[in-house]
Amino acid sequence: MVMTGGTSGFGATAAGRLTRGGDRLILGARRPVPGGESIPLDLTDLASVRAFATSVRERLGGTPGTPVDALVLNAGLIRPDADGRSADGFETTFAVNHLAHYLLIRLLLPTLADGAIVVLTTSGTHDPATGAGLTPPRHADADLLAHPDRDPGRDPRPRKAGEHAYTASKLCAVLTARALAGRGVTAVAYDPGQVFGTGLAKDLPVPLRVAWSLLGTPVPRWAVSRFNPYLNSRAAAGNALADLALGLARPPGGRSYAALRRGRLTWPDPSESARDGRLAQALWDDSANLAGHFRASR
Repeated sequence: MVMTGGTSGFGATAAGRLTRGGDRLILGARRPVPGGESIPLDLTDLASVRAFATSVRERLGGTPGTPVDALVLNAGLIRPDADGRSADGFETTFAVNHLAHYLLIRLLLPTLADGAIVVLTTSGTHDPATGAGLTPPRHADADLLAHPDRDPGRDPRPRKAGEHAYTASKLCAVLTARALAGRGVTAVAYDPGQVFGTGLAKDLPVPLRVAWSLLGTPVPRWAVSRFNPYLNSRAAAGNALADLALGLARPPGGRSYAALRRGRLTWPDPSESARDGRLAQALWDDSANLAGHFRASR
């Protein structure tokens, strides 16, 4: 199994579960993982993504070699604005949450086992109907998300622009899972709900980071069931992610969006935009142009 976002928060919980049964897990991380198998990976730099994929293939014995049974793309961030840029000149949130993971999928597709599981962590904020409080995505145009200064509809308020960059990147995750249909894998976009105390908010201002950390205390069951069906503990979110990666939770026919509600996996419809097959294919193709051209894949 290969995973990003497995060193902190509910991702660390999932990573622990994935290795508990003796399965081999390779983690992409900025720093070495104590007691684990890791390869350096900086998701803000596509050259690092390419190097990571090459190292994974080498460790697995080349192509063909030992196949990858699960690819878990869990890393993500949210910023207070849309002004940051990656090493490649793309808006940082889009670069990390979508483009780097898209490139990793494309590079590792030849190593995935038939029927391999691909899990992309998304968010219910991709759907305006959830009323999540963040600016909902207006589109999933890869070029405009990579270069928001070109977007004629961009909100001039930094915080709102940052929220849109995040929610639109999460719409991209659901569309990517949809675009993977028919490519020999089982793809799931996983919404863990609202999970405090993770590393997601590390780029936000200090007061918000402190609040995010303090709110990450264990969530009482009565609070989850009575007041907020979207609120989940790190343990619940991590265990659900592990269940998906291990194939213990399988999507019903025709479904590729999983949402954790009151600590249980559900399979609702994603947003209307996320169900648009033409939009998913356009994002797939446009992302290829941004990340580098590829030969036709299976």
